[in-house]
Amino acid sequence: MKILVIGSGGREHAIIRRLAADRPAPELHAAPGNPGIAQLATCHDVAVADLAGLVLLADELRPDLVVIGPEAPLVAGAADRLREAGHTVFGPSAEAAHLEGSKSWAKEIMAAAGVPTAASVTVTAPEQLGAGLDRVNPLGDVPFVVKADGLAAGKGVVVTPARDVAVAHAEAVLASGGQVVLEEYLDGPEVSLFCVSDGTRVLPLAPAQDFKRALDGDEGPNTGGMGAYSPLPWAPEGLVREVVTAVAQPTIDELAARGIPFSGILYCGLALTSRGLRVVEFNARFGDPETQVVLERLASPFAPLLLAAARGDLSAVDAPEWVEGAAVTVVVASAGYPVSAQIGDPITGIEEAERLGAHVIHAGTALDADGVLVSAGGRVLTVVGAGADLTAARELALAGARAIELEGSHHRGDIALAAAEGSVSA
Repeated sequence: MKILVIGSGGREHAIIRRLAADRPAPELHAAPGNPGIAQLATCHDVAVADLAGLVLLADELRPDLVVIGPEAPLVAGAADRLREAGHTVFGPSAEAAHLEGSKSWAKEIMAAAGVPTAASVTVTAPEQLGAGLDRVNPLGDVPFVVKADGLAAGKGVVVTPARDVAVAHAEAVLASGGQVVLEEYLDGPEVSLFCVSDGTRVLPLAPAQDFKRALDGDEGPNTGGMGAYSPLPWAPEGLVREVVTAVAQPTIDELAARGIPFSGILYCGLALTSRGLRVVEFNARFGDPETQVVLERLASPFAPLLLAAARGDLSAVDAPEWVEGAAVTVVVASAGYPVSAQIGDPITGIEEAERLGAHVIHAGTALDADGVLVSAGGRVLTVVGAGADLTAARELALAGARAIELEGSHHRGDIALAAAEGSVSA
């Protein structure tokens, strides 16, 4: 099988790494890829935003499957363009990907499907902010939740106890021409669950939990994600089944009823609140860095699962199977992240991290003119550790992260700590 993966980040490296582990291994290509991906796949210098170029590349390669990793090309219609050219694509259409492209539209779909989620107000002008905040947080006794309505690479959300901070973020989004979604605060731990859909059926993957704040103790600003782990030993029995029944399948059914079949990954971001399961957000693709730990635990073949969904028939494959044990990933971020990203600094220590038993996923890396590996983004690497339990997996991931040498870089030291200690409860 020949597979083309579109994207250049940690998610795509993790996808390609897991595809390469299938037996027989597929022939792998990536556009544009990164230095880590280039060790496993043939990389082609075509940007993810160049939809015409991606179609031309697929026409040249004639892959059996095209996998689209990032959200931006999905929302822009990359899957539509490739399907129109006759290619088999894993990834939703632009219309279906609007589920991630617009939080307010996602709320409409959830309401129609009867999916439990946070109460919300969509605001289009600054003068509406005061009344909107009062509606979703009338007592002001819990944090305010303010979300940019469109794509924001995981960083368009502010959760703050300070009303003036919430207002300032909302005003900044509105000033840039966007809309704002104000939501009620959801208590309880968060869970990420990827569901593979063929437009009709749903197959869930293993749940994971990620860490959005930049610093230990969930301090600091929101990021695209600083680490993740799987499985969740504290999760209620039957959680995955409940998510499929109450969230994923009704959403897929509602979209299908509207003539918008969703084929690809439906990412369900969830909160297990004191009042029950609630949806925090939907995404239309694999999440990063949860993909790294979920795919690390996948025991059954990966390519046939994606291909069956892309062909519209998940009944052709068995439900995914999972290895025993746990996986933890720790993000090594560049100096200044997430406010800024220091790029162009040399990276060493990857060989040492892998000698310790971890494996290193490239997220924001590049080769300079001399062929030296350098930082090229905010989240530079994710270091994955696998072990018999969360304690062993996190120790390995942290040892690998400490082995990485990158000027000014930082990583969290508490990823999966509470779960490993048994101090998380649903």
